[in-house]
Amino acid sequence: MSKPIEFNLPDGTVRFYPPGTSFQKIAADLQPQYESTIVAAILNNQFHDLRYIPKTGGNIKLIDLSDQDGVRVYSRSLSLVLFRAAEDVLPGCEVRIEHSLSKGIYGEIIRENNQPLIEKETRAIAERMKAIIDADEPITKETIPLDEAIRFFEKVKKFDKVRLLKFRNEPDLHVYHCGNYTDYLYGYMTPSTGYLKQFELKYYMPGFILRFPSVTSPVAIPEFEERRKLFRIYYEFEKWGQILEVCDVGSLNQQVVSGKGGDLIRIAEALHEKKIAQIADQIAADRDRIRLILVAGPSSSGKTTFAQRLAVQLRVNGLKPVSISIDDYFIDRDKTPIGADGLPDFECLEAIDLELFNEQISSLIQGFPVRIPRYDFQKGQREYRSEKLQINEDQPIIIEGIHGLNNRLTSEIPKDHKFKIYISALTQLNIDDHNRIPTTDNRIIRRIVRDNQFRGHNAITTIGLWPMVRRGEERHIFPFQEEADVMFNSALIYELAILKTRAEPLLAEITPDYPEFIEAKRLLKFLSYFEPLTDCEVPLNSIIREFLGQSCFH
Repeated sequence: MSKPIEFNLPDGTVRFYPPGTSFQKIAADLQPQYESTIVAAILNNQFHDLRYIPKTGGNIKLIDLSDQDGVRVYSRSLSLVLFRAAEDVLPGCEVRIEHSLSKGIYGEIIRENNQPLIEKETRAIAERMKAIIDADEPITKETIPLDEAIRFFEKVKKFDKVRLLKFRNEPDLHVYHCGNYTDYLYGYMTPSTGYLKQFELKYYMPGFILRFPSVTSPVAIPEFEERRKLFRIYYEFEKWGQILEVCDVGSLNQQVVSGKGGDLIRIAEALHEKKIAQIADQIAADRDRIRLILVAGPSSSGKTTFAQRLAVQLRVNGLKPVSISIDDYFIDRDKTPIGADGLPDFECLEAIDLELFNEQISSLIQGFPVRIPRYDFQKGQREYRSEKLQINEDQPIIIEGIHGLNNRLTSEIPKDHKFKIYISALTQLNIDDHNRIPTTDNRIIRRIVRDNQFRGHNAITTIGLWPMVRRGEERHIFPFQEEADVMFNSALIYELAILKTRAEPLLAEITPDYPEFIEAKRLLKFLSYFEPLTDCEVPLNSIIREFLGQSCFH
């Protein structure tokens, strides 16, 4: 009789299972100990789907929906069910996954006769999805030669995948089957459709939003949050993609290898400059009212460069903006509030001397001289500058910081005097019609490159800190994004082709004995889809220079 395989669980307990036991059976055994559905497993720091049969034991961690990797597996598998259900209800249709929106994924369905999707059809697709899920149909993986995969997708007219796969450097491809439907989806899947019981397909003209549990709400679908301003900025970026003739990674690669990368960079940068100029024109047109310009956005959005470029465009309009840093209004370090983890919470609003900040900003916009503080980060104390600052009516104040959209930051400043700008790298570029690029992936790759370039951090440090950064964004930034007067999308359609060459060596340094290895491996897989592009034609005032280096603003 074969010796049982020993598995060490995160809580310190040990379980033994007979050889040949799949992770699916182990997950079913341990599911009562988990609040949400287990969808994958990690063994000895290697990620596996639940169909995997381990040959050796070791440290095992089961992945449920309280983990971002678990949500990825769930949403990807649910998307496969959506694609099949849409094909069943509307034969010959094309489903295009566009971007995240309102705690879900926004997409559109294009029919052969170009008729718009209607709510009744959305309900029919949702009902078909429910029937497939209730039947607990298997989701199976097959490895096929690459040339066979390309011929298959040509036959079924999935030309987005054909474009993508022509740049693939591996001889084989994993495809997934669900019933009579076959597709290529980047990443791991659940073993069957029965794992996907919680979902909502919401009609959202002209498309739909596919909604499912999240890390912050793993046992229920989060409450729907309207994000109309965010939706419009995604739509604008989609139009930019049409101008640039880049609709997905395959078409981007075609531009790069055909030597059109320089043109792509110049047009993308011109679109950015035009948008920044339009925002400056909007502010200048209301110069008698707007005295305070607040710029906020999540990590690695390019806020600093954006603020500098906005200042240049405001000068073109005859204004002379001044910049003030919120960081100079930190309270003394020994008075910083303590967070739930028992550590000082430097990101909370209470870490700022709100009374002094509002008092000084109010005085400045009324024309009174003020001695602005300077925060000494080594001492952890606030000091005061010797000179005083006084501004006139042609000098709006630009303030950049994570709390800029929160009305509590500037509670004593009348609303009419404020102009709020939300900035983020909201990439609309997707791998293909069915595989999207999350905005967070774009930003973490930016940050890995920047942290190494300017802070001496390796990729392990950046990836390790990223969950904490994301929690701060969920608390302090995203709830207020619809408060913005205008949104600016700092994503550049070409940037991942350039960041690839900087990020890949940093990610490749992470070995399997580090917990960050799984995320590094995922990001390396993601970057492998892009053909590399040199940065020699990227202008020195580009937002991407904030991460690459050689910015004219530093």
